[in-house]
Amino acid sequence: MKKYRILVGIIMALSIIIIGTSEPAKNLYKASNLISKGIKVDDKKKIEKDILICIDPGHQEKGDSNSEPVAPGSYVKKARVSSGATGVATKKPEYILNLEASTVLKHILEGKGYKVIMTRESHDVNISNSERAIFANNNKADMVVRVHADSLNNPGKTGASILIPAKESKYTTAIYEDSQNCANLISSKMKEAGIKVNGVFERSDLTGFNWSQVPVVLVEMGFLSNYTEDQMMSNPEYQTKLMQAISDGLDEYFANK
Repeated sequence: MKKYRILVGIIMALSIIIIGTSEPAKNLYKASNLISKGIKVDDKKKIEKDILICIDPGHQEKGDSNSEPVAPGSYVKKARVSSGATGVATKKPEYILNLEASTVLKHILEGKGYKVIMTRESHDVNISNSERAIFANNNKADMVVRVHADSLNNPGKTGASILIPAKESKYTTAIYEDSQNCANLISSKMKEAGIKVNGVFERSDLTGFNWSQVPVVLVEMGFLSNYTEDQMMSNPEYQTKLMQAISDGLDEYFANK
């Protein structure tokens, strides 16, 4: 009886190995976008495929009012870069907040196996909006995430927004669809996390979009002009919640590519 049980155990083990390596099993994984998209099939779901994310923490310590073309070959010019807004409650400059949140996002993405580059990792820089886009282009980024915070004269306005390149702009037609798909997924994940999202909006006037040759989304995390939301955005737990939602949206975007 003991030998019989051992023999049955060996047969069952061999059957599992054969089934697991059969074509039907592989096809099942492929149908789930787990093998074909380079995502490791395990509990950690680490990214095996080389996916490069460029994070652009918006603004910098000192603005540069010198002008640059808003798009390649354009006669329209805008300031190279500004220092951004300031929180009404925290008095924290936007450029500091943007880098804080971007660093959180970087660590989350790297923990998942993405390759990450950043346009800046300090405040004392002078990198124009077109130069940030060109940096991502030259590195052949698979997606650019620009991190910003909003501000208005209306202190009651709250919520995050996601900006994308315009569909009808001759400069961004080629990257519109991928940018929109990614933005919609990020928006959904943010809403699932209980974050207020005002919507996804197209912009044709942003230098960082018009110079980009790779898909790009710009996340306005919330309003520095709202007392409560300003404080929330500086809270490490809320920052992590927000950046986790963005990374989850990126996961779904690349799983479907």
